[in-house]
Amino acid sequence: MLICIFFSPAVCSKCCSYPFKLSRAAERLLDVRMGRTLLCLLGLFLLNTFIRCEHATADKIKPNLTVTPSWLSPGDSVTLTCSVKDPSPGWRFFWYGAATKRSSSSRSYELLPGSSDGTEQDSFVVHGQTGTAGYKCRARSRDPVNYTDYSQPKFVWSGDSRSASVKVSPDRAQHFFSESMSLTCEGNSAVWTVRRYSEAGHLSNCSGWGTMKGSTCSIHSHKNKTTVYWCETGSGQFSNAVNITVQHTDIILVSPVHPVTEGDSVTLGCKPRTGALVSNVSFYRNGDLVQNDSRVELKIYAASKSDEGFYMCEHSGSESPQSWVAVKLSRPESSSFPLLLIIGLICGVLLITVLLLSCCCVKKRGETSSF
Repeated sequence: MLICIFFSPAVCSKCCSYPFKLSRAAERLLDVRMGRTLLCLLGLFLLNTFIRCEHATADKIKPNLTVTPSWLSPGDSVTLTCSVKDPSPGWRFFWYGAATKRSSSSRSYELLPGSSDGTEQDSFVVHGQTGTAGYKCRARSRDPVNYTDYSQPKFVWSGDSRSASVKVSPDRAQHFFSESMSLTCEGNSAVWTVRRYSEAGHLSNCSGWGTMKGSTCSIHSHKNKTTVYWCETGSGQFSNAVNITVQHTDIILVSPVHPVTEGDSVTLGCKPRTGALVSNVSFYRNGDLVQNDSRVELKIYAASKSDEGFYMCEHSGSESPQSWVAVKLSRPESSSFPLLLIIGLICGVLLITVLLLSCCCVKKRGETSSF
């Protein structure tokens, strides 16, 4: 009888035995009431489902990770900061670094040393970072115990790598949307993959947006304005990283894609969409005019850290975007150490020789005086 209440009386009259007979008006009225009841039950079910989904979403907050500096020199310390919306007292933070092994389509992350139990502070320092690396973070509340989702991966980039490098052709930091570009991996591994990290935070392999043949990735169309590219092996070996900017402008700045070694010369130019470099160009560094004459190029004969900065060019009212020109130290201490060691050894031998000769002379004079 109770089951029949949820169906129309006309149906129930065929499958259930009523102890009384309902009139047509009563059947229609009961149909309307049962329909409203079913709608109310359905509404309550959907509302309950929505509330549960809201709670599940709230439990899986995605923190925001920032890394500084984003471009580093080998040996720099990297500061990670994990931000959670409206954190309460007792939150703990966990820090993860890219594992050394990964599949071609995904990357695994492992807890960084000193982070297995989490930290009370929302920042964490990685000392002595020597190359490109990826990081993630997540947090845990105390009452109730709840883990947030993992943050989006963030990277620190190294423009310098002794084990491997990525070569860009054409060899410049700025490119036009309409031109092709290739990146070639050079190093001590036979199997390389070119990877990129877009301005929107998307991490992907060459196979998704270019053609990988051997150790070279060819790109025929550009969709991202600013992108970081690098080479990587399946075992997690990184090359240096390069920052490429793609433009719709009429002219671009021709500048080196790799850091310039201190003391070396560097040449900058201004290139239109078609043709060679143009003359009568104004060059700017960090917004300040550094050259404005008929010359085609800006030549820096012996680069130093003071020449580092954002450069741009202007020609006939058209301005290029700006690009960062980095200057790295030549590390004279590493090359002078063996020389200093050799000089020290020679001086030590000479000193010992002089002492021995002095002792011999004193001994001979003693023997002579005894006669």
